[in-house]
Amino acid sequence: MFNLKALRKNKTVQYGVPMLLLIVGGSFGLREFTQIRYDAQKRKRLDPSLEAKVNVEKQPVILEEEYKKMKDLKLDEWRNIRGPRPWENSKDYQEQQRGSQSKAA
Repeated sequence: MFNLKALRKNKTVQYGVPMLLLIVGGSFGLREFTQIRYDAQKRKRLDPSLEAKVNVEKQPVILEEEYKKMKDLKLDEWRNIRGPRPWENSKDYQEQQRGSQSKAA
């Protein structure tokens, strides 16, 4: 009886043991939760049509072909158009931008 009361009053037993249990138990718990995450990623499969597109994009990129694509773009005609501000009516702003585009063209 005396030993049980002494153990309850001991600060190491009162605070240290629960802390160690939380650290060790938390480690095992986290391992289980992360394992669920990785198992779910393995099961996840892409739609066959999307998977075909992804596999097509994995072809090697040839710099000469990319340069020809960029050379064909008309960057001189590009115009930076800002979006509407929160206090502006977006419909009115879009119409105003469309009107100024047709005037510039």
